[in-house]
Amino acid sequence: MREWAEFTIEEAGGRLTVVISGPLRVSSIGKLDPQLRAIEDPVQTVDLSEVTEVDTVGAWVVQRFVDAHNASVVGASEQADVLMESVREAQSTADVKPPQLPFFTRVPEFTGEKVVHWFQGVVAVLGFLGAVIGALFGSIRHPRRFRVKALVRQMELVGVSSLPIIGLMSFLIGIVIAQQGAVQLQQFGAETLTVNLVGRITMRELGVLMTAIMVAGRSGSAFAAQIGTMKLTEEVDAMRTIGVSPVEALVLPRILAAVLMMPLLGFFASVVAIIGGAVIGDVMLDIPFLTFLARIQEVVPLHDFYVGMIKAPVFGLIVAISGCHQGMLVKGNAEEVGLRTTQAVVQAIFMVIVLDAFFAVFFTEIGWG
Repeated sequence: MREWAEFTIEEAGGRLTVVISGPLRVSSIGKLDPQLRAIEDPVQTVDLSEVTEVDTVGAWVVQRFVDAHNASVVGASEQADVLMESVREAQSTADVKPPQLPFFTRVPEFTGEKVVHWFQGVVAVLGFLGAVIGALFGSIRHPRRFRVKALVRQMELVGVSSLPIIGLMSFLIGIVIAQQGAVQLQQFGAETLTVNLVGRITMRELGVLMTAIMVAGRSGSAFAAQIGTMKLTEEVDAMRTIGVSPVEALVLPRILAAVLMMPLLGFFASVVAIIGGAVIGDVMLDIPFLTFLARIQEVVPLHDFYVGMIKAPVFGLIVAISGCHQGMLVKGNAEEVGLRTTQAVVQAIFMVIVLDAFFAVFFTEIGWG
């Protein structure tokens, strides 16, 4: 049964003495602490002669009570004296929270810090990209150093293993675009233009964009987690020690796999989305399935296919660079792996969307609108 610390109050000659008994440990002062806080009468002496054990928390509770009443301590053991002295020396009057700066100072300072961190991040990514380019040229000059098996393995993980989820996602997106587009176009008697809508938006934009987002969430996060875990277990340092470049062995195969597989995945996603739209066209619009697909060839210009295929490898590069770079930045503890993995996915998706907006304006300006 737990033994609780207790106290009694003795009065002699108008002076109050608080006699504390029992163990002053963190496990036994739960009742004593609020009772001592409730004493409002001035106390002149605190007697610790009946205390059996004491730890730092118990010493802190007593010392706080003594300071509040400006009382003296008697009967303390040598251990209690040492602990209370340590607690007294460690006391500080500093604020628990730093003072908050005024609004017009705090906001510009916060904004400036974010801008500086963003600039430092851009410089770090450019440096990492330079290291990758250097490793690529090194592999070209010394082909035997290039890890073909690693590249094939990553192509399987990034590409082949992604086909089911990307196919399902694209099929459903095609259905949604066709159904919502048909509902709106029916108001103008132009539901047949649903073919144009599905074909162009999937081949030009959504097929590649949604594929890049899926690859970022699936493969980009895996890159960051795998390389980050290898950093924590010092495998990356071990590779450097034996003369193996981590960029050539770990980063380059993953980046090349993402760059090579993204055009194929993007085209696959566009085709499956068009099939999904054709299914809705057959069910809702009375457009025969094969007629829908034949009409796609007529209404979708060839440059829409070129636009999607040009964007795809760039998106793959962004996703792989973000994942590998964040993985190489992991240090300290396992929590850092999760933080860097999350940051890799967010960074990749953000950059993909920004670049997609840039490409949209660029291709429109050159006449591929």
